[in-house]
This record gives sequence, structure tokens and C-alpha cells, in this order.
Amino acid sequence: MYEQKVTLTNEIGLHARPASIFIRAAVKFPCDITVEKNGRSYNAKSIMSVLSMSASNGDELTLKAEGDKEEEAIKSLVEVIESKINNQ
Repeated sequence: MYEQKVTLTNEIGLHARPASIFIRAAVKFPCDITVEKNGRSYNAKSIMSVLSMSASNGDELTLKAEGDKEEEAIKSLVEVIESKINNQ
């Protein structure tokens, strides 16, 4: 298992368009990926799960992956959160 913490810094958090960008990146990897917020786990490949997380600006998330390409998956998703969704 590989995991990394990341803090959301975009204005609207992980909602609507930013969530769909995040999920499109997550489904490219064959491993199981979860996002933890406040002790609860969410499926990073499910739009309903990610939206139900209600992740907002300033929230700290823990991204976890297990399986093939787990480290590559987490590093890619951290990059998505830190750069690609900040402009959405």
C-alpha cells in the first residue's frame, strides 16, 4: 500500500468539475484507490463517493492505493489536486 496526504487549495474543493477530473485520473490505474477525510474512506473511482465526501478548500485528504502501479497512481492524483483542479 502506498499513501500520501494532500491539502485542497482550490476555492471550491473537490466538487463537480474538479471531482470529475480527479476521477478520470483515478480510473486510469488498475489498483484500488481510496480517499480518506476525517477518518472516513471514499472510493476514488466513484463520482457519488467523491462528491459525498464534501471536500472543501483547506481539507486534508489521505490518498491510498493498493495494487499494480499504486505509487504512480497516488503521485498522479496528488499532481491533479495540486495543479490541474486549481484552475477549475
